[in-house]
Amino acid sequence: MTTIAFIGLGNMGNPMAANLVKAGHTVYGFDLLPDNLSVAKANGLSVASSAVAAVAEADVVITMLPAGKHVLAVYESVAKAAKHNALFIDSSTIDVESARKAHEIAKQHGLLSVDAPVSGGIGGAAAGTLTFMVGGSADAFAKAEPVLKHMGARIVHCGEDGNGQAAKICNNMILGISMIGVSEAFTLAEKLGLSHQSLFDVASTSSGQCWSLTTYCPVPGPVATSPANNDYKPGFAAALMLKDLRLSQDAATSVGAATPLGAHAEAIYAEFSAAGNEGSDFSGIVNYLRIAKREN
Repeated sequence: MTTIAFIGLGNMGNPMAANLVKAGHTVYGFDLLPDNLSVAKANGLSVASSAVAAVAEADVVITMLPAGKHVLAVYESVAKAAKHNALFIDSSTIDVESARKAHEIAKQHGLLSVDAPVSGGIGGAAAGTLTFMVGGSADAFAKAEPVLKHMGARIVHCGEDGNGQAAKICNNMILGISMIGVSEAFTLAEKLGLSHQSLFDVASTSSGQCWSLTTYCPVPGPVATSPANNDYKPGFAAALMLKDLRLSQDAATSVGAATPLGAHAEAIYAEFSAAGNEGSDFSGIVNYLRIAKREN
């Protein structure tokens, strides 16, 4: 099997790495937080003393980090220490420009690379059912796909360097907008005297149907597995949704794209997060809308 380095062992990285161990790979892990390393060790990873040490024997290097600046810093640090022909996979959600810079760093050291952000949240990471949106050359994708299949159920090649990040940003802009729309519909239904279940039964089988309704319904009751039935524990935290919406608006500005609903969704999630809800699931936006005042 393959020797893999996994750098960034947080809420997503640790279960992803654990699935690689379960698949029979040797995985060396590194994270700056001792608690994350303890979890990694319990999951069967070999804990490395540094990111550079983690990649020394690795055929594949996977990163799952908070922002573009962190990815670039790690690439600058470890690319020169990596094995010849190692494959770099970045599964962080970062801006497209940083993703393309990371590819350039890899190329400068003769390494194949893909940007492969994910959708599916902590539950999908644990279950190995993530969707990977992959940007990079055909050769790099062909080498990455067998590894990604141990962590995900759907692997989509989106095209050239950075296109995985582009797909992730666009997808999550849709998600943020649609969750607000579904939440607005439920708050209106409440004020009109329509039950949650009645609206769900109608909208889930008609033109209002969408993932934010049928899989991740923002009100308790209709979908037993949604965070609404677990006091809005994430899931996918509001702070992460805000991060992705900001990335979408930065990208829109850079290419001159008109995204008025995306911009409005960003503003709404910024207010929701600033009110102390950063750690709540993003579907908890329904609670914010319940108390928001109508603008005439």
